[in-house]
Amino acid sequence: MIVLDHVHKAYRTIDGVWTVLRDVSMALPEGRCLGVLGANGSGKSTLIRLLAGTEQPDAGGISRGATSVSFPLGFGGTMHPKLSGLENTLFLARLYGVDERQAVAYVEDFAELGLYFRMPVGSYSSGMRARLAFGACLAIEFDIYLIDEVTSVGDARFRVKCLDAFRQRMARADVIMVTHDYETMRAYCDTGAVLRNAELTLFDDLEAAIADHTRAMEFA
Repeated sequence: MIVLDHVHKAYRTIDGVWTVLRDVSMALPEGRCLGVLGANGSGKSTLIRLLAGTEQPDAGGISRGATSVSFPLGFGGTMHPKLSGLENTLFLARLYGVDERQAVAYVEDFAELGLYFRMPVGSYSSGMRARLAFGACLAIEFDIYLIDEVTSVGDARFRVKCLDAFRQRMARADVIMVTHDYETMRAYCDTGAVLRNAELTLFDDLEAAIADHTRAMEFA
């Protein structure tokens, strides 16, 4: 379980201080798949990075206990652009302590990159990077998978493939997702949260979260 304890996160900008989270304390639901909604620039991607531990709060703490949390799927810093897809996969397999040969075989099959799998990631299109990231993330058994918009990339066939793969994982793992596509969120998530004015509000029902967010956007 992920627990936020008086978490505060802000950035200095040319227009002043932009606060993403203000003294947020809550336990994210366990055994549920959570969709996070918010306006553009509200800090949803920052929240995902904080949950992953790739970025640290300014104050407060985030406890994950024994829960294994994935790297942010969609976070550009995950893959090194000068390394090939193969080399990035090997690095992640070693980092997370999984069998290297099994990980490479899984990612090569899932990502469908062909010869590009052995070429630098910097030469990939955004869709190819998304396929590599998805494959690498799914090759590792996490308790919680963090997804940031990346499911909306690629053709319809690949999106169905991703959904099928995650549905298998969701039998024993949770998903925390950020996306502007309500239908994608409905396919993955059963509960929701809204990030607004540096406050994070949990809803037991995804549709209630979507309705709250939609009303707020109408009057924004």
